[in-house]
Amino acid sequence: MANEKTVDGFILALDGWQKEVVATIRELVQQAAPQAEEAFKWAQPVWSQLGPFAYVKAFKNHVNFGFWRGADLKDPHGLLQGSGTKMCHVKLTSLEDIKPDAFQDFVRQAVELNQTKGDPTK
Repeated sequence: MANEKTVDGFILALDGWQKEVVATIRELVQQAAPQAEEAFKWAQPVWSQLGPFAYVKAFKNHVNFGFWRGADLKDPHGLLQGSGTKMCHVKLTSLEDIKPDAFQDFVRQAVELNQTKGDPTK
């Protein structure tokens, strides 16, 4: 069922390019952090390993791929947006906006930060 409160349900409820973007991000996260837990929390897909590290949020005209410790991630390509001291995200408006190597690097960095600093929600 498309409105089911799961990551699969979330993806099924999306249309067109957003469905492809979120499914691709999901695959990239699973490849970069195979030990991570995937859950539907806070009305969005969330990946956790020693606490949450990444999420995907779909809006009307874009998708955000965000990180709890995004402000601490090395971002040589200038992809991350956000003015806060903790969370940052990449704003995606098409499948072409996905940068697999950079995104998987962000995921690995985020997991490493949780391993060294602990759960970012505590």
